[in-house]
Amino acid sequence: MLHYSNMPLDRGSNFRKDPSWLKAQMSAQSKWVLVKNNQTLFIKDTPKVSYLTYQQVAHLDLTSAIFVGLNNAKYGVFALDVSDLDESVLSPLIEGAQFFDIRQYGPQVTIKYASIAALARGLCYWHATHRFCGRCGSKNRSVEAGHSRICENENCKHPTFPRTDPAVIMVVTKVFADGVERCLLGRQAAWPTGMYSSLAGFVDPGETLEQAVAREVKEEAGIEVGNVRYVASQPWPFPSSIMLGFFAQATSEQINVDKEELDDAKWFSREDLEQFGNWHEEGEHLKLPRTDSISRYLIEHWRTNP
Repeated sequence: MLHYSNMPLDRGSNFRKDPSWLKAQMSAQSKWVLVKNNQTLFIKDTPKVSYLTYQQVAHLDLTSAIFVGLNNAKYGVFALDVSDLDESVLSPLIEGAQFFDIRQYGPQVTIKYASIAALARGLCYWHATHRFCGRCGSKNRSVEAGHSRICENENCKHPTFPRTDPAVIMVVTKVFADGVERCLLGRQAAWPTGMYSSLAGFVDPGETLEQAVAREVKEEAGIEVGNVRYVASQPWPFPSSIMLGFFAQATSEQINVDKEELDDAKWFSREDLEQFGNWHEEGEHLKLPRTDSISRYLIEHWRTNP
């Protein structure tokens, strides 16, 4: 199963608008995920998310708390952004723990806990970047247990909802004249030395997913594609995307890299990929992307299924 995609909690969509129900979830049994500057609180030196109790956070301002979900109808799980909290107040809460970007631990975090932590981080980011109304500029306030914001201007009251930006990611393949099937991978200059990954890009307004695949491959690498096939999707709230994975067959083979998009792109055979290392390794050798990404999933799916 793809990382960040196994949400084990009941999101309580039909109940979280009820203030009485929501208050009842903030009980002694509730668990709290803290987020600071887009980093999640982990137990120190471990890939385990640190969950605080209601008793630990009850003295804080919980009006901005975000209901993440209900665990087997037993207790509520909440997210709380503490980025603006004074260090003297925060320090006693996080003793024995530290804030990390979830992706620093990546696949070391159990999938279900990674999914919860990713959702909490994504919602906290959305709230932090939508504090003001996009229509009139007045302040927004959190409603619906943190799953919506509404303009405080009585003449506006425009509601805003968490956004998810769709992005396509694709492994493009072609059987060459020598009978060997190869896949197209590219790299950006900012990536670790030697790392190549599947091509990707955001979906434009008024565009189908299949059209987005063809456009992005053509724009980035100059390759024409057809037979676009959906494979799988992965939530990627870093900060607010969902990755939609595809395979596509190339109808041309001459690469023409757009240097504003990619640093390089190449065709690789399955045999070539056997020699690749992993993204975090030191050295000049070729590397595959991180194992918690759909990019790696797509590449491995192709590599192991000739």
